[in-house]
Amino acid sequence: MIEEQAVVIDAGDGYAWVETQRRSACSACATSEGCSTAMLGKAWSGDRTTRVRAISTLSLQTGDSVIIGLAEGALLRGSLLVYLLPMALLLVGALLGQAAFAGAGDEPVILSGAAGLGLGFLAARHWSRRWQDDLHFQPVVLRRLTVAPIPASVLSSSR
Repeated sequence: MIEEQAVVIDAGDGYAWVETQRRSACSACATSEGCSTAMLGKAWSGDRTTRVRAISTLSLQTGDSVIIGLAEGALLRGSLLVYLLPMALLLVGALLGQAAFAGAGDEPVILSGAAGLGLGFLAARHWSRRWQDDLHFQPVVLRRLTVAPIPASVLSSSR
C-alpha cells in the first residue's frame, strides 16, 4: 500500500475529500540542494496540492490530518493504461501504416502512428472512466493523525 499524508477538506458518509501536498522524488534525495534538476523542480512547482475523494469509515472533520493509502496494483495498472497503451498503439499504427503504404513516403506512416496514438488516448479515457467507481482503484483513509482544533468561537458560545 502506498501511503500519503493529507488534510481533510470535507467529510461525508463513507467518504472524505482530502488535500495532499504533491512532492517530487527530488525532495527525498540527499543531494537535492546542489542538484540543478531539483532546483528547476522547485522553480516550476507552483501550487502543488491535489484534492482527492477517499473512502473513509472514520468519523472525520474538516482540518483533520490523515494518512490515505492506494494499492500498488491500482497505481501500476493506471500507469500502464495511461502511458503504455497509447505508446503501444502508436507503434502498431506506424507499423500498419508502413505495411499498408509501402513506398508512399513517411507522411502516411506518421499519420497512421498519430491515429494509433489518438486511439490509445481514447481507449485510456474509456477504461479510466470505467474504473472510476471501482473500489480497488480508490484511495482509502487508513488512519487519523491529528484531530482538527475546535474553534474558540464554538467553545465560548456554549452558555
